[in-house]
Amino acid sequence: MAELERVMVPAQETPDAPVSPTAGRAGRNLPVAIVVGLALGGLILGTLYTYKPAFLVFVAIVILLGLWELVHALRIKDMHAPFVPLAVGACFILAHGYHRGREAMTVAMLLTAVAVVIWRLAEGAHGLLADLGGGLLCLVYVGYLAGFAALLLAPHDGDRRVTAFIATVVASDVGGYAFGVVFGKHLMAPVISPKKSWEGFAGSTLACAVCGALIVDLLLHGQWWQGVLFGLATVCTATLGDLGESMIKRDIGVKDMGSLLPGHGGLMDRLDSLLPTAPVAWLLLAAFVPVH
Repeated sequence: MAELERVMVPAQETPDAPVSPTAGRAGRNLPVAIVVGLALGGLILGTLYTYKPAFLVFVAIVILLGLWELVHALRIKDMHAPFVPLAVGACFILAHGYHRGREAMTVAMLLTAVAVVIWRLAEGAHGLLADLGGGLLCLVYVGYLAGFAALLLAPHDGDRRVTAFIATVVASDVGGYAFGVVFGKHLMAPVISPKKSWEGFAGSTLACAVCGALIVDLLLHGQWWQGVLFGLATVCTATLGDLGESMIKRDIGVKDMGSLLPGHGGLMDRLDSLLPTAPVAWLLLAAFVPVH
């Protein structure tokens, strides 16, 4: 357990830390990041297109690790969210979303919130409000939003819906990185994220629009313009998710949520764009390509 915490618990940010010679202008070790990204992509596709419940288990593991990172990061701000009820509740949210739908998933989330409150009340009054605030943040931000990935997976063409969701978010990241490194001059939110530029956002927008149009048309047999709208919505939620997590990290005082993924940081540093995009992707794909 101590070794796991050394890998996953974020360290305090050190401004004078040396920059790796292989790190690009965007602050990543690009070769390592590419290898790790390809490995994750292989795991996703391998489980998604062979046995959907296996992909659901993979998502559950990722979410539990992300929760672990966030819970431990919040401890730096003296917010002790109870991990056990959050972890159990997140698994129930995913399972109910996949097997029973949105209403059951929401009920599972509400019951988990009650369990978090009861668990924390048993530990006494000191720091109660801060701990409950951190616990409910973890529940909604990670556990509940992840449930929409299970909703995307549930239909007969769920593997393709999940592919559209993840691929368009990845397009946002790749397009933003490429345009930001080559053209980035005008910072979007220097106080929150000093490396995010408007030029990078333009690259993300272009990449998402193209990726969305192609995938919705070719993979889901929708209209290309629906794919463009899907891509534009994705770039907005992915960017807001990225900025939102950056704001949390700045408030906590860490550079990354963890160090589990070399070249990327922690799992929460990869989930930051996916989590807020999941409900929007589920809603738009349900409207554009109804399940028959």
